[in-house]
Amino acid sequence: MPEHTLLAIDAGQTGIKTRLVTADGTAQEWLFPGVLTDRPLLSQLTTVVAEVTRVIGQAPHTVTFGVSGLTSADDEADALMQHPDLAGVHRIVVTHDSVTSFLGVLGDQQGAVVAAGTGVVTLGVGPEHSTRVDGWGYIMGDAGSGYWIGRAALDAVMRAYDGRGPATSLTSVVQERWPDLETAYVALQSSHDRVRTVASFAAPTAAHAASGDEVSTRICHAAAAELATAVLAALRVTDAPADAAVGAIGGVFGSDVIRSAFESAVRAERPDARFVAAAGSGLDGAVALAGLESGHPLHERFAERAR
Repeated sequence: MPEHTLLAIDAGQTGIKTRLVTADGTAQEWLFPGVLTDRPLLSQLTTVVAEVTRVIGQAPHTVTFGVSGLTSADDEADALMQHPDLAGVHRIVVTHDSVTSFLGVLGDQQGAVVAAGTGVVTLGVGPEHSTRVDGWGYIMGDAGSGYWIGRAALDAVMRAYDGRGPATSLTSVVQERWPDLETAYVALQSSHDRVRTVASFAAPTAAHAASGDEVSTRICHAAAAELATAVLAALRVTDAPADAAVGAIGGVFGSDVIRSAFESAVRAERPDARFVAAAGSGLDGAVALAGLESGHPLHERFAERAR
């Protein structure tokens, strides 16, 4: 296959997005089910490459991966390069999806990007170094994520049910899924898809906050504060300039309540920070990853293999 043929993969928990860019610049895209971070990544990623290879009839020359839940880019790159489903691939580049999100949103600018969907991760880039903040999964981290918000919503509903907390309109939302709140926890804990189920309550929480529910508003403001804390940490650790760019992407920021509170919290410490609209997506960042120069501060955050 021509050398410039690239398969870019943005593997998030909500969905695995792929784009095949051919030598003449044309592109095709496919969407696959999201990454399950509690299961081995290798088989999930190779399945996607194998399916695209089957559809187009031959392996792409280069494959780039931006992956949620990645723990070791080097280990994953080695395993992918040795996998039979990638036998026809000549070059792979593997990184965490925080890197591809950053490249998609800010490109070569210095600053921070927070990507908040089911999970959340923040990446900061300064003059010489980069840093990752959070993205430690729903058990140990992901503060302010869709899961975090959904978990807080369920907690609030059960507190209201017990008499331990104030009443909330979120109760009716939860009862739409589990009419009997007494047994809701059993159904949730036995579900194989419980992380996404919990995260699915983030959107209604934001909607009820916009409608004036005090409990929902408190949860959304708390989430915004967590997301702002992560961005501020990333800017501080990387010595980013005072007017560094800040990008905020992902479904959580679809809430005006959360976005407004987030921006206010960042400006309280960084009044000159520039909030910028995303120049592109994580998938665009996965495409850009293929051409990232070795001297870039993000270079330390990905692994490349070739044959």
